[in-house]
Amino acid sequence: MERRVFVALAEAGFELTPAQARLVARIGPDGSRLTELAAQAQVTKQTAGVLVDQLVHNGYLKREPDPRDGRARLLRLAERGTRAAEVANRAVRAVEDEWITHLGARQAATLRNSLEQLREITDPYR
Repeated sequence: MERRVFVALAEAGFELTPAQARLVARIGPDGSRLTELAAQAQVTKQTAGVLVDQLVHNGYLKREPDPRDGRARLLRLAERGTRAAEVANRAVRAVEDEWITHLGARQAATLRNSLEQLREITDPYR
């Protein structure tokens, strides 16, 4: 699935590394702080900072003041980031549809449930 998402992104003119994509995918609907993203992606704050700087420079993310704390900044998807997320989400849906067609609805639902259960131990921040 990841390969298909990156192919779709590249074909649509979006260039993201896997590390950058992992951060973008974790931006919350109300924005996220850098420290939250670093913890969720399991990278150092410094590494997350470098990736975020790249993503802001390339127009995928934007920094805004945090309304809950005037000293803090929130990261949100910029217009380009939103468009890239839409392309990625379409690619994911296409792969999922193929899996449902191949496995059948019942088996596909079982697979999804199993993967969601495994996510609890492989990605506790989701």
